[in-house]
Amino acid sequence: MESAVLQPVKQSVNELDFLFKPKSIAIIGASQKELSIGNVIIKNLVSYGYTGSIYPINPKMNEIRGIQAYPTIFDVPYDIDLAHVIVPAKAVPQIIDECGQKGIKAVIINSAGFSEMGDEGIALQKDFLRIAKNYGIRIFGPNCQGIINTDAEYKAYCDFTFTFPKPGNISIVALSGGVGAFIMQSLFDLDFGMRLYASNGNACDVSISDVIKYYGDDEQTKVILLYTEGLSNPLEFMEVAKEVTKKKPILAMKAGRTEEGAKAAASHTGALAGVDISTELIFEKTGILAFNNEEELCQVAMAFTTQPIPKGNRVGIITNTGGPAVIATDELVSAGLRLPALSDRAKAILQATQLPEATIGNPIDVVATGGGVHFRSALDVLMDEEDIDSIYINFVTAPFTDTDEVARNIVEVSKLKRKPIICNFMTNMSLERFQVTAAILKEGGVPCYSFPTTAAKALGALYRYSKVRDRNIGEAKEYPVINKEFVASILQKAHQENKEYLPADAVYQILDAYGIPTAPWQLTESIVDAENAAEKIGYPVVVKAESETIIHKSDMGGVAINLKNATEVSAALQKMHENLGSHNLKFLVQKFLPGGKELIAGVSIKQGLGHLIMFGLGGIYVEVLKDVVFKIAPVTPLETTEMLASIKASKLLDGVRGEKGINKELVKEIIQRVSQLVTDFPMIQEMDMNPIIALNNKVFVVDARMKIK
Repeated sequence: MESAVLQPVKQSVNELDFLFKPKSIAIIGASQKELSIGNVIIKNLVSYGYTGSIYPINPKMNEIRGIQAYPTIFDVPYDIDLAHVIVPAKAVPQIIDECGQKGIKAVIINSAGFSEMGDEGIALQKDFLRIAKNYGIRIFGPNCQGIINTDAEYKAYCDFTFTFPKPGNISIVALSGGVGAFIMQSLFDLDFGMRLYASNGNACDVSISDVIKYYGDDEQTKVILLYTEGLSNPLEFMEVAKEVTKKKPILAMKAGRTEEGAKAAASHTGALAGVDISTELIFEKTGILAFNNEEELCQVAMAFTTQPIPKGNRVGIITNTGGPAVIATDELVSAGLRLPALSDRAKAILQATQLPEATIGNPIDVVATGGGVHFRSALDVLMDEEDIDSIYINFVTAPFTDTDEVARNIVEVSKLKRKPIICNFMTNMSLERFQVTAAILKEGGVPCYSFPTTAAKALGALYRYSKVRDRNIGEAKEYPVINKEFVASILQKAHQENKEYLPADAVYQILDAYGIPTAPWQLTESIVDAENAAEKIGYPVVVKAESETIIHKSDMGGVAINLKNATEVSAALQKMHENLGSHNLKFLVQKFLPGGKELIAGVSIKQGLGHLIMFGLGGIYVEVLKDVVFKIAPVTPLETTEMLASIKASKLLDGVRGEKGINKELVKEIIQRVSQLVTDFPMIQEMDMNPIIALNNKVFVVDARMKIK
């Protein structure tokens, strides 16, 4: 009987390993010119200690920087994992074809002159991308810096920047090379290491989503820093980010947050959804932590690399000085953390172990003369307190205490990884004595910050991530009793008639079909018809002028409210004819139901992403107050609850000064039904329901507009 032969286990290879873990690199366009990209990349690879083989490609040179050069890649007698391409744009398609013939699986195109340069560049980019796909080559760039892998096994500095980072656990991906390099330099200046770096320029193939997925699967990456100026495929990004944020934090910054970038829109919803809102909502929906400040982004990343994630928002403070603890407390509370009282057991231990002048509470003030034993006692107590999830320390290096001993005790407790510890370390770094103290803390993995506010923001970010990681938004609710076929027929008819804005009766019919309550209404074409409709509906009534040319009716005198009889209806309609003209003018007669809160809900579509759902305070001042929030459709019950709670005037919905609150459940149902409507019919581009009147026992729409594709 033959013995079984053990087969070697095949290791799965990620196709981006050829990019981030190359064992051999060709520089196509290598140069002797000292400051050229084709020279700097070779210099960086050598200086950083790249462990693989380097093959400069230049038909006129025998060697570059002491390394043998080859006329073409075909003259290289070895396999090549990765190629840098630094040649004129017009030559790139041919070079990519040659890379494919050579069997190269990843190419970094540093050359510019493609989609960023207009039609000719776009055509060139499409050409080389088509060739690359035929060969199964992954393209990074073009018009990009490249990648860096600090892993000692590779030391791959495939980039032309100038910062040589030390190894760490922070990985960076940046659309802008300038910002990416700045972030990398900032971490270097903070004396913090980096794991992987990628700046992909035009990102015609390897996208930010691809890189983030790769980082998510990389065990040595503990936190991801993202800088973007836009997302070419938002839906793909969302799917990737949802999965990665469950495993590790993504800290992100996006440029272009000002309203000036927003395009003019006819609807309130479209006008209020600025250029940046979709990316912000993607970050929120996927659990990405957003930052507006690049310094804070880098500072916070340090905490994520060394500390566990807190289980809740309860923080214990230890300080040996008063003022900074007050500043920190303000910032911590603003970030949603709270300072619970200590248990009687904890107080008893502290009474027995602290100096007589110490303050026993939360914060615990060990006073300036407190030494290592006093800090250790406070740390042990907070670690054992069930009502404490994280620890914040204010540590000023008093000259009359053994600060090194204090630092060693902080490090010993931090290494237990039971709860996160953040330290505001206040010292004079020009003194060698305190440099030693700082080194003990840093080498021990305790994140230290010079300012109490900065330290508190870092702890606040850890808590934010704990919330988004544990948040389960659930699934969108689907209401069964709807008339989808009827709505489809209305929209199809409007489409065939080339209507951009639906007539009022069509809008209200659609709302009715989806179970969205409206005030009783009837569309009329004459004053007599309007009077008859008012009698049928019952006074008092509201009359609104309806025309395809009228967008905001109230601004043009096209709305009359609280009309109590036929005479008032007739007079109001006569005035509208005088103000607005009579061409194609119709009148919507509705029941006037005064009282309640005026709310708004709406829809705006974003290219490549889908519909955004809006909710907030409504009425004629909606664009002045701008007290609205957005979510990406489809929205879930949890998200609608968050929407009502997150507007500035949320407390008004509960009722103030003796007035009754609104029926929130009915409002949330309207939002979810609208979400279902636009999910079912993507051709709906924009929609306003303003106002929605909300009372304690009922909620209904009294005005609505709808724009279709």
